[in-house]
Amino acid sequence: MANIKSAKKRILVSQTKADRNKAIRSGVKTAIKKVNAAIAANDKAAAQAALLEATSTIDKATTKGVYHKNNASRKVSRLNKAVNAMA
Repeated sequence: MANIKSAKKRILVSQTKADRNKAIRSGVKTAIKKVNAAIAANDKAAAQAALLEATSTIDKATTKGVYHKNNASRKVSRLNKAVNAMA
């Protein structure tokens, strides 16, 4: 355990940031699962609606620094491709 006051603070701050990032990542995963579930159910309207929400969630995570922009772009691109491939 840290003895120095600044080290104790760094532990608290890093834990807070880790919790925040974990919550944001979890939200992104949930949004992606909703899109995939709509695709599996073959419901194009629901998939497109879920895609809009997922794209927004991923973009917000990117602006907060949780995901790198290329990683976020790749996730959005794959979701778009999957929704557009629906018949």
